[in-house]
Amino acid sequence: MKILNGKIKIVTKKTGDLVDITGKIAEILRGCGLKNGSITVFVVGSTAGITTFEYEPGMIKDMQELCEKLVPSNKQYKHDETWGDANGFSHLRAALFGPSLVIPFESGKPVLGTWQQVVLAEFDNRPRNREIIVQIIGE
Repeated sequence: MKILNGKIKIVTKKTGDLVDITGKIAEILRGCGLKNGSITVFVVGSTAGITTFEYEPGMIKDMQELCEKLVPSNKQYKHDETWGDANGFSHLRAALFGPSLVIPFESGKPVLGTWQQVVLAEFDNRPRNREIIVQIIGE
């Protein structure tokens, strides 16, 4: 059993950026030479999340609208009073989505559905330099 780590760096523009990172994960997996195991994908930071969905324009818009309905960006949050950075909504959205995802892999390929992509969800209210850790455990 081996444990290998990789990193993906993404520059986001704003709240609502949804970035397909499936290809970058597959590239890291190909480079490690392992055939079977699991991949953990983890975004560093408390205002972004990792999720999966069918990455197409309609679903991207649906996800953005869902986030706005669940945790409105135009509401005052207690966190905003503490720090004055007006991103309380960003932390709440990130907490709902979560920072990580585990994906099995077989024969050197991630086990994902035909229309299932791995997505970085940016929730912060400003551009960010995101670091995503890809940890692969397998043989």
